[in-house]
Amino acid sequence: MSGNSQPGQLQKRLGLPFAIAVCVGLVIGTGIMRTPGEIANMVPDPTVVMLLWLAGGLYVMLMANVAAEVSCAIPRSGGHYIPVHEALGDAMGLLVGWTMWIAGVAATAFLALAAADFLALVVPFVAGRVEIVALLVLFSVTALNWAGVEEGCWAQIVSTGLKLALLLAVVCVALVMPAGRAGGEAAADPASAEPLSILTILAGLQFIVTVYDGWYASIYFAGEDRDPGRNIPRSLFQSALLVTAIYLAINWSLIRALDFETLRASTLPMAQVIEVVTGRWGKIAVGLVAVLMALGTLNAAVMTNPRTLYGMAQDGLFVKSALKVNRGGTPTFALAMGFVLAIPLIFSGGYVFVFRLVGAMVLFASCLFVLSYFALRKHRPDLARPYRAKGHPILPALALTINLALLIGFVIAEPISGAIMAGMIAICVPVGLHLEREKRRLAVTTT
Repeated sequence: MSGNSQPGQLQKRLGLPFAIAVCVGLVIGTGIMRTPGEIANMVPDPTVVMLLWLAGGLYVMLMANVAAEVSCAIPRSGGHYIPVHEALGDAMGLLVGWTMWIAGVAATAFLALAAADFLALVVPFVAGRVEIVALLVLFSVTALNWAGVEEGCWAQIVSTGLKLALLLAVVCVALVMPAGRAGGEAAADPASAEPLSILTILAGLQFIVTVYDGWYASIYFAGEDRDPGRNIPRSLFQSALLVTAIYLAINWSLIRALDFETLRASTLPMAQVIEVVTGRWGKIAVGLVAVLMALGTLNAAVMTNPRTLYGMAQDGLFVKSALKVNRGGTPTFALAMGFVLAIPLIFSGGYVFVFRLVGAMVLFASCLFVLSYFALRKHRPDLARPYRAKGHPILPALALTINLALLIGFVIAEPISGAIMAGMIAICVPVGLHLEREKRRLAVTTT
């Protein structure tokens, strides 16, 4: 991976294999081991379940269509923040930047704890010391990325490849074993199922969209890609297709291997399949698979988060220290900030509160992200666009409509999150407007 190697700035060392690996790696984690049963219990109809997983993949394709254009038009590292700030100003940029960074840090705390929890299945000594082990896991992954972008890049490519191989193996085993073989005695009572309705389907779709979250990872590295105009769109669409195919295959194979009512009652359906195959080593095998899944996703999150602070610092919305980059191409101060904030979240369980706090905000950020696409089309027609969104304006408008519907549904279900969202907007808007006025004042005094 040759490229610009000057210290003190982000380096163009990354290519298409990493871009695909980081998207797939950030999406597919330990969640897919648990969510098939939860979705099946929420929407107790196997055909509708499969259609909802397919709808989640189509949603990602609609969003990728928008993200590919805006990220190629403004190829800077920083993810959602970059086009929102460029199109909608400091206030909305600040809001989206902080939201996505805090959500990302909470994810690193959760993933480190998940890795430690599953490691306890393999190494009993870990049980009772989960928080300490989680801290050591997070420190190790952070140290790996501190060494340089190439180290993190290869770790991501290898871990994602292993994830896909393991998931493919589980799917193949589930499909070849006799139908219902992996099912146990526990099964959901069909009579206890809630009748299908628009509300239950929307709730299931909201959950599934969350499981697909992370599809956008490669846009956070647009400024470090050797050819973002080609690689960013290809990575977004290819990883979306790959993840959708994997999720459909996993759910189809689990429905067949467990039977649907057993799947509805299962908290870790993939683990049941693995345990049937591995026998007395089942618990250890499940633990090893889950640890690998968590570590690959944790590496992707640790790599992604500092880019948001770096992009904000470039525009004067965060301290200049976040622009410090070592010889390996890593924004070290921004990386350290994420590690430090994750520590209290690990030991207090505070990541649960943070997830609830930013749940509505992430959906709000997605709405602003799509709005930035329309604003850039209107106000910046001069931008070079190596990729232009297909189906303009209908498909991008459909993406915006879906995000708005999901946001409204979330706020209705979680009114406290809606109130917190309003509070964060109330804080960020005046701060952002003040910063914009200061920038204009400085511009006038220097001319």
